[in-house]
Amino acid sequence: MRFVSCSSILALCLCLLGNGCSKGITRSTAATVFFVKGNVVFGNAERNDFRPVTPRSKIQAGDTVRTPDGASVELALMPGAFVQVSGDSEIKIEDLRLTKDGNETAGGVLDRRAAIRINRGRIVSLFSHSDRSPSEFSVTTGQVSLRPDSDCLFSVWTDGTTSRVACGRGELSAPADDRPPMKIVAGYFSQWPAAAKEPIAAITDARAQMDVKTALDVELELLDQAAGWQNRRVF
Repeated sequence: MRFVSCSSILALCLCLLGNGCSKGITRSTAATVFFVKGNVVFGNAERNDFRPVTPRSKIQAGDTVRTPDGASVELALMPGAFVQVSGDSEIKIEDLRLTKDGNETAGGVLDRRAAIRINRGRIVSLFSHSDRSPSEFSVTTGQVSLRPDSDCLFSVWTDGTTSRVACGRGELSAPADDRPPMKIVAGYFSQWPAAAKEPIAAITDARAQMDVKTALDVELELLDQAAGWQNRRVF
């Protein structure tokens, strides 16, 4: 009996040391650079340690990306989450990770997560749930946090004190502490600090109309880049 008990304990310890029979292994990942135009840089903002973004750059959680006026960069944060960062913008990658089944040597992805913060400027994001593994994606500014509720195309602009979000396709939500999250659907926008309690039709605002048009134009570029990347990636 003592031998059986010791063997059971040993097996349990080995399972736990191997990150569990049922729990996954979580590791950090890096964004892939689709396309870069101009002198875009990335690095540690606190140390003012930046280097040029190239197609070979691996941008990770904690990195800040800066685009000067006239520049831009297109990134794959994870399968299904793509962004274009416009000129005169700054974003910080806050989270990039995946969790895999500890018993799987290949595949076995349980979920993926990506989160970015926009300090200033504009991004256009294309998010899709079409990948086989569950995924979570969020975009935050100083005024609002956003989460796509479906396959979604949207634009976010901020100057640090005001943020504007316009949806080109799908639906996204802006969670709130004291009330149900605001839902922004295709063709609508909202601005924070909130001037209205509900999203407004983009057709009523020239800036929002341009946001939606820009997002639809960028969508074609991101889809083209993503198609080529999906064919050659090993993730």
